[in-house]
Amino acid sequence: MTSAPVTRTGDRIWHDVFLPDDVAHVRAMAREAVATHLAPVAREIAQREESADSFPWSAFKGLASAGCFAVPFEKPFGAGLTHSMLATCLVTEEIAYESSSLAGVYDGQCILNARALTFAQPHLRERVLPGLISGDLVFAFATTEPDASSDLTPTALKTVASRTPDGFVVNGRKRWITNSVVADWVCLLCRDGDTDNASMLLVDMHSPGISVGAPDLKMGHRGQITADITFDNVSVPADHALGAPGSGLSTALSSLAAGRVGIAAAGVGVAQAALDLAVDRVRSRELFGRKLGEMQYWQYRLAGRATELEAARALYQKAAVRLDRGDRSGEPEASMAKSFATRLANDVARDALQIYGGYGFARQVSATGETYRLEEIYRDAKILEIFEGANEVLQWVIARQLIGRDITG
Repeated sequence: MTSAPVTRTGDRIWHDVFLPDDVAHVRAMAREAVATHLAPVAREIAQREESADSFPWSAFKGLASAGCFAVPFEKPFGAGLTHSMLATCLVTEEIAYESSSLAGVYDGQCILNARALTFAQPHLRERVLPGLISGDLVFAFATTEPDASSDLTPTALKTVASRTPDGFVVNGRKRWITNSVVADWVCLLCRDGDTDNASMLLVDMHSPGISVGAPDLKMGHRGQITADITFDNVSVPADHALGAPGSGLSTALSSLAAGRVGIAAAGVGVAQAALDLAVDRVRSRELFGRKLGEMQYWQYRLAGRATELEAARALYQKAAVRLDRGDRSGEPEASMAKSFATRLANDVARDALQIYGGYGFARQVSATGETYRLEEIYRDAKILEIFEGANEVLQWVIARQLIGRDITG
């Protein structure tokens, strides 16, 4: 049996007083979609080992059918919200509250690729967006390589798009690619021939010469299935360039900036889930004849975490609004939000596990059949500090704006 649901402390502590009118309904919509389509299968998704057959189709399709995938996009394809990035982050937070790994899947489909496809030619957008929004088409976003992740400068890339009279021929390998095992399309960053530039291409995953490796077996985020993609003389039409050929790095960085804000929202969702579990436990667990919640140490500790959570949520929302107002980078708030919120997710998860003691460390107590979620949260939280800009790199991004590139490099 699973542990009983806990009270959402955020509903009484946090107040969405600054939300624009066009997104005021989004949190409730997303929460209902998550409760209906994700919550019933979330614990199973978190525990099963990655395989090509374990992609979380029911949750993926369910969230799409409920309108979650339409949120980032303009009309006539999507919801047509003025503050679409902010709304998408609200959805991400609600998904992450129940499943951090599904928030990663959503980030890939609806933030990274959504941003990259703003650079696509109109006929391509008309071709692919309806399927992306309905969940009938799955998208991957491929920048990382075995030897290129935080450093995506063109000279670090080994995947190369050579120019041809008809477009490009791509050779190389990408690693840690979310959704790759089921993807129909991939937004691909590669070096532009033997130049010091890069191009971003929209590539049909069913093209000859593409092969996808076995899924990676990871500590956490098991619902966010990743695998290598290998390109062997893959032909890509010229009109599939996302932005001008040779300007792919700026396209990728714009997408990753949006992704950082999305991961910040995911960090908030994970931190909120851990805090709610911690509060529930200190209200019920007794030690030396007293409730844990009567002890000042945990009162002050959790009050501090609630304050940090308030700051993290406000920070990702501010960064999202900046993107909605046309700033392509959202910096430094995007890096601040991502590094702060994801560190907080790990800190609160660790505190909550300490409060639960052995029960927090256990997947299941065999004598009673009780299951506990904290070990899942703890496993999942760590990757948030690593992907879409390692937090150490993001501190450098912030420092460059604070101190100046002439000093920091």
